[in-house]
Amino acid sequence: MASKKLSPVPAGSAAPYVPVSGDFELLGNRDLQTDTNFASQSYWKGVFVHFFKNRRAVVGLVIIAVIILLAIIGPLMNSYGYRDIIQYRNDQNRRVVAKAVPPRVPWIHQLFTGEPYDDAFADRTFIFGTDDLGRDLWTRTWHGTRVSLLVAFVTIAIDVIIGMSFGLVSGYFGGVTDNLMQRFVEIANSVPRLVIVSVLAIFMPKGMGLVIVALLLTEWIGMSKIARAEMLKIKEQEYVLASRTLGADSAHIIFREILPNTIGPIITQMMFSIPTAIFTEAFLSFVGVGIVLPQCSIGTLIEEGFNNITILPYQILPPIIVLALLMLGFNFIGDGLREALAPKLEDM
Repeated sequence: MASKKLSPVPAGSAAPYVPVSGDFELLGNRDLQTDTNFASQSYWKGVFVHFFKNRRAVVGLVIIAVIILLAIIGPLMNSYGYRDIIQYRNDQNRRVVAKAVPPRVPWIHQLFTGEPYDDAFADRTFIFGTDDLGRDLWTRTWHGTRVSLLVAFVTIAIDVIIGMSFGLVSGYFGGVTDNLMQRFVEIANSVPRLVIVSVLAIFMPKGMGLVIVALLLTEWIGMSKIARAEMLKIKEQEYVLASRTLGADSAHIIFREILPNTIGPIITQMMFSIPTAIFTEAFLSFVGVGIVLPQCSIGTLIEEGFNNITILPYQILPPIIVLALLMLGFNFIGDGLREALAPKLEDM
């Protein structure tokens, strides 16, 4: 249908309206009631709100916070060091000896029985007991947790930098560069972790350094794949084209324009990588190529408890429970972040 043309207003038929004082009022002078249900909010505020609506994620966050707090202050809650051998003088032959003591809290025993301990360690508290050398397991458990968390956090922080940079560069340039870099990733991913650890054990002394290097050589691959996938999805969008048109160089586009928009999936992947690193460290220490005595970690404590499981079964329980709670907590947090960063429509 053809539009109807408006006839021009004859000149001089009506004078134009001239605004006068009082016709307009500033909105700032009014008491406006904003509908909070439709108030705009930032992306990260929405992630925060959605995350804390997830009960499992909150439970996982509480578990990890409590374990980290105990790893910091737990060894300071008594006067025993993680390598101190607690000794007492045997009244029969006057020799200084050490022995394994089961979990005991004197005031709990007296509360329920009304009788004090008839023992040389009657006035001492051992919440988790002592090992076969007389070392306090409470102190060793939380010191070992501190070591395992430190190894995992340092390793994952470095792996995020390496894997994220590798994947972003590979996906941005594409073509021959991407092809060569991805073939390198496939070769590195095809080598079993145990082979890498065995080779490192030949040239490096056992300890924390070997565990960190072994994790650095393997854990960055998954991070690089996530970063490359996000780059391939984002690099053709309009704001990237605008930056390229305005003359921005590749480094500026990759790390200033694209990286902030890929940080969500990378954080989620990092939450799932931390328990993998903790479990790998525990496994390497359990088989004898990780943390070595007298230093302790979750893996070495599990190994010691496993060796004495038939005669001192209580020794293996604390490190196993801590390891299980760490796995559970970080996986709950990872699931919560994944749903909060990319919520489904029915969850909104």
